Amino acid sequence: MLKIGIILGSTRPNRNGDQVAKWVLDIASRRDDATFELIDLRDHPLPLLDEPLPPSLGRYQHQHTKLWAATIASFDGFVIVTPEYNHGIPGVLKNALDFLYTEWNNKAVGFVSYGGVGGVRAVEHLRAVAAELQMADVRQQVALSLITEFENYSVFKPGDYNLPALNTLLDQIIAWSTALAPLRTAPAVAA
Repeated sequence: MLKIGIILGSTRPNRNGDQVAKWVLDIASRRDDATFELIDLRDHPLPLLDEPLPPSLGRYQHQHTKLWAATIASFDGFVIVTPEYNHGIPGVLKNALDFLYTEWNNKAVGFVSYGGVGGVRAVEHLRAVAAELQMADVRQQVALSLITEFENYSVFKPGDYNLPALNTLLDQIIAWSTALAPLRTAPAVAA
């Protein structure tokens, strides 16, 4: 069975992302076509990229990198939950993505974002990063407004009208993760 990671891409105190990620996990866990697991970046404290060799070589020296690589390698696809900070993604999320290379290759990824305008500009940034990591980003995304989906900008109360978009996103991630499975088992090709 496919294993999909839901990456919580913010580590800020009092973040809204944990509520959003738990909502995604709750909805996804009702499915029987994959298993889903939350990956909280707070549980993987990575320093600013500190490996001496490029990640594409896959020869990691630090234990934190080896643990992060093993975590990411164990999944077939991902949902990234991200806020939008200054028209982009959180630095901690970019750092976590940049730490690895081959472990991301040939995996599907979808995006659930939140912010003043639903976090859509952060997702635009993530799509470019995903392409460079040889990930297949799915078309559907869920964009949650801080104005309409959060009470007092802090208590997440999603409307049911978000469910069709989330279910379509999950359908696409499952389909693409399945389609990419032969590439993940094939011998690696250097970038």
